[in-house]
Amino acid sequence: MENLNGIVAENGVCHKDTINGGHDVWSCENGVSSSSSAEHLVVMVHGILGSAADWKFGAEQFVKMLPDKVYVHCSEKNGAKLTLDGVDVMAQRLADEVLEIIKDKPNLRKISFVAHSVGGLVARYAIGILYQPSLCGNVVDSSTNNSHENARGTIGGLEAVNFITVATPHLGSRGNKQVPFLFGLTAIEKVAGRVIHWIFRRTGRHLFLTDGNDEGKPPLLKRMVEDNSEHCFISALRAFRRRVAYSNVGYDHIVGWRTSCIRRRSELPKWEDSLNEKYPHVVHEEFCEAREPIETVSEEDHISDKIEEELVTGLAQVSWEKVDVSFHSSRSRFSAHSVIQVKDHYMHAEGADVILHMIDHFVV
Repeated sequence: MENLNGIVAENGVCHKDTINGGHDVWSCENGVSSSSSAEHLVVMVHGILGSAADWKFGAEQFVKMLPDKVYVHCSEKNGAKLTLDGVDVMAQRLADEVLEIIKDKPNLRKISFVAHSVGGLVARYAIGILYQPSLCGNVVDSSTNNSHENARGTIGGLEAVNFITVATPHLGSRGNKQVPFLFGLTAIEKVAGRVIHWIFRRTGRHLFLTDGNDEGKPPLLKRMVEDNSEHCFISALRAFRRRVAYSNVGYDHIVGWRTSCIRRRSELPKWEDSLNEKYPHVVHEEFCEAREPIETVSEEDHISDKIEEELVTGLAQVSWEKVDVSFHSSRSRFSAHSVIQVKDHYMHAEGADVILHMIDHFVV
């Protein structure tokens, strides 16, 4: 059923495509409502060459299971070829998009992000743009939509709650078997680093860390693991109550296990088939506390290049919940990168338990 405002209601869930190309989802009982009373904004960010539709299933499940608690916005200001413009450019678009939503819905009080693949890097940069330091000892001004003190700082003036990434290349895609379809062959990985910008343009350079000579700055991913003159990236991550990294332990031919779970090779856990009927594809869960930079690494990890070690160390300054997922016995295992997100409800349905796990542990 659709009204004149373009709002579609189905099974108690309302949908509306925004003027920016995004997709809003919220709960609507007893017919169609023009807006949501939910105070918690959940921003879903797709990956490279993707669209808002990639998170359609996930968004609907969030609203069905958390009715009247969350207002979900699936971003699409960076749809299709716009995802090739670079992580920082996409992040600025996303930040602007989020601010427009906050301005349009003054009842919002909290914010969370759920991002897939490269979208996780875009979201990490965007929260750096949106980060506002706490007003020590003072109450945040009501115009920021956050009526209480938040010692961790806010994101766009809202209380930061969940920051969730799904199969995101946090350590980049350069070498060290971070892109499985390159077969771990050093020669092929080196060639890929030289030609990736021909295919994925500026975003490819960011992923393969070949942008280090731009304006004499370190690679963008390196700058994103610290507070610097650009933005307070680590403070922005720290502002969230929780940070979660979902990753495929295998069969993800786009994003390797180590880069998505932010671990050194020696830190990869041993896992066994899940015995949990509710989450049959979740094979390992771990809470990693924030830690100070370590001076030495294991002999096994010496093969990792220096910058990768800096990325691991930088991101370890904040705590992470790490959820490892396996589709090794799934019919769709070779599409694990999409299945973990349930990009298509019919083709990737086996990943539904990962979305359920995400919602069951979501802090509202």
